[in-house]
Amino acid sequence: MLEIDLETKTLYAELLSRMQALHAFRPVAGLKGSFSINKVAGRDYVYFHHHAIGGRLVQVYVGALDNTTERLMREYAEGKTDVRAAREIGWRLAIRIPAGVDMLTDKLTARVMRSLAGAGVFRLGGVVVGTHAYKAIGMMYGVSWQLDTIVTSDIASRNVSVAIPMITADIPTVMDSLNMGFLPVPDMNLQQPSTFFVVRRDRLRLDVLTPKTTKSYDSVFIPRFGCAAMPLDYLSYLIESPVQAVLINNDDPVLINVPQPARYALHKLIVSQIRNRSNSTKSNKDLHQAHQLLSLIQTIQPDDIRSAWENLIARGPKWRKPAEKGMKSMRRLFGKLRVDPREGMPPEENRFKREQTG
Repeated sequence: MLEIDLETKTLYAELLSRMQALHAFRPVAGLKGSFSINKVAGRDYVYFHHHAIGGRLVQVYVGALDNTTERLMREYAEGKTDVRAAREIGWRLAIRIPAGVDMLTDKLTARVMRSLAGAGVFRLGGVVVGTHAYKAIGMMYGVSWQLDTIVTSDIASRNVSVAIPMITADIPTVMDSLNMGFLPVPDMNLQQPSTFFVVRRDRLRLDVLTPKTTKSYDSVFIPRFGCAAMPLDYLSYLIESPVQAVLINNDDPVLINVPQPARYALHKLIVSQIRNRSNSTKSNKDLHQAHQLLSLIQTIQPDDIRSAWENLIARGPKWRKPAEKGMKSMRRLFGKLRVDPREGMPPEENRFKREQTG
């Protein structure tokens, strides 16, 4: 049973709140203006109005009206929108995270993530997936994952995978600006643009992914991000409605997007079944990650599992069947869950439950 470090969880929640506030501070820091709240499609959104050089009135979108934007408006009125001071508070919180939850990100990876964040990749909907998302989710819950669920012998821990929606950030230019020697790696088919970049001397790799929307597996050029991305099946479910998280290293923390934890776990069940049959090590790691995460969520947010499962099976048999096969394999290898995500399914799905338990 994973143990939750309550001190880490509490500090992380405060750090995330501060990082979200800092993210909101940036568009208004140092500007004189005022806020307005506009209702769109039944929801309230916050805008900031100021006069640019020449007297032109500029409206800046800040975000949906929530605790973070309310806090921003309050602190702006109190004269506290100092970005440097906000970063200092975030840094001090980050270094207080106990060493017992060893989910820190290495310095080079954090540098890449920070540059992507600064270029607006996450503001535009980019989502970190893979090992670094899993580590960030662990920090969110205040737990240390078992080591064999984080890395395997044939995977470098500096692999960074970012999934982007089919939607302007120039990723190649961002990588170039780091002066780290990032090189786009040619596709096997030289007529296809590269979908990943590497720094060979540091074993650092950035993969750019996007949901597959056609029958073709050819790389897809996405003008808004200035690069090509590798289309993957089942990715749309993973990156839909992501949550914000913080990557922590010994430098400044970085605000990123990661998948919803329950969706991350259920997606791993599918991935375990579509991997090459010869790659049992990675498939078992997928199932172990799913089991650890679902075991944790079932104790604190069980409804998240059921909601994520219902969304998955609503996408049809292509999604449901590998997920159920993955669940069966996970239970065989690592044990049953106390909360079965299939509970509360529509009547027409009950037969699948009987098949698994009969």
